Amino acid sequence: MRASDKQEIRERVWALLTARRVARFPLPLADRIPNFAGAERAAERLAETPEWKAATRLKCNPDAAQRPVRLRALREGKLVFMAVPRLREERCFLRLDPAKLGHRVAEAATIAGAARLGAPVPPESLGAIDLVIVGSVAVSPDGARVGKGGGYSDLEFALARELGAVGEDTPVATTVHELQMLDEPLPMTDHDVPLDLIATPERVTRTRRTLPKPKGIRWEELSPAQLAAMPVLARLRRRRGGPRPVA
Repeated sequence: MRASDKQEIRERVWALLTARRVARFPLPLADRIPNFAGAERAAERLAETPEWKAATRLKCNPDAAQRPVRLRALREGKLVFMAVPRLREERCFLRLDPAKLGHRVAEAATIAGAARLGAPVPPESLGAIDLVIVGSVAVSPDGARVGKGGGYSDLEFALARELGAVGEDTPVATTVHELQMLDEPLPMTDHDVPLDLIATPERVTRTRRTLPKPKGIRWEELSPAQLAAMPVLARLRRRRGGPRPVA
């Protein structure tokens, strides 16, 4: 399967969710992590797992489909870290501390609310992350995942791995609609983050993951323009003396 097939898979899933009338706001789904009917139940399923119950520090994507996950985490007293869009700030994560949010927990679980109420922190402040939540367009039982195409979720994981906040054994989970679970090979590259847990409104799947998680940032794949747009990566590269970026 060619890497270009990722876009075909995305478009197929977006069209399927729309046709089956399980897509939810924001619409249309194109170029998004799809929000879906039953997202709350999928979050409940995830919360039944030992990995969730043991976690006190989560890194979670900001998409609408995972708002129920963020809300449940905050209501349970868990620290939640969300990346700022495109890692464009030096303090590129928002720290959501339920102990400081008071009655504004529900607001903080939204994208806009997190931007208002979260404390911007550098990636060195992540500490040891217990569970990573990612958004997905399509997934498969072997742990493969197709995102919306920006690559930032994978880059955030790689950044956290560089700093020791996550490791090979840090569980990675997603919540999706059952229609997003595809029984077919999904294309994966060395910088893609595989899944350990997939929660749908109906079930939790522990994946047959064989692919390793990215061990860090693949500096050779980043261009000077990308580094300039993500100052935290430019700083880290200077500090570590990584290989020259691609032209």
